[in-house]
Amino acid sequence: MGALDGRSVAILVANGFEEVELTEPRSALQEAGARADIVSPEKGAVRAWRHGEWGDDFDVDIPLERADPAGYDALLLPGGVMNPDKLRINETAVRFVRSFFDAAKPIAAICHGPWTLIEAGVVEGREVTSWPSLRTDLKNAGATWVDREVVVDRGLVTSRKPHDLPAFNEKMIKEFEEGRRVERPAV
Repeated sequence: MGALDGRSVAILVANGFEEVELTEPRSALQEAGARADIVSPEKGAVRAWRHGEWGDDFDVDIPLERADPAGYDALLLPGGVMNPDKLRINETAVRFVRSFFDAAKPIAAICHGPWTLIEAGVVEGREVTSWPSLRTDLKNAGATWVDREVVVDRGLVTSRKPHDLPAFNEKMIKEFEEGRRVERPAV
């Protein structure tokens, strides 16, 4: 029996997500027993970015406009530069992310993924990490930025880069297993 048996996780991505930041966490989630759906504003398939060039295409399980946050126990936000830059200007994506915080559901974001969290207005008062170039953006949004491989703050798991994936996946599974927070998020 897996730690996440019966749980469902939304993986929100647009074209240009860092491939390994979706594939490795998704595999970890599935191995733990979770259903891990790719949710995207893209139609049919979404294209990954792999080390400076286009990567594989992945089928979209649920189009963003039909995705119901109430049907998910947790949210994963992979990075890559293009992906969160597209998501943070998509009002539906921002509302989708915000709904997980409003419901005190756990979220994991890696690399540039926290850009979408900034736009959703949910990082103020939280300790986070990210790809180093987001440090000032996160500080300006009211977060405390630290340079560590993984940071957990009240159900929010963040990491810096693909090299941090083993620690990220471990903490993500633990937080997703714990589930909803009793207290309201501090945002």
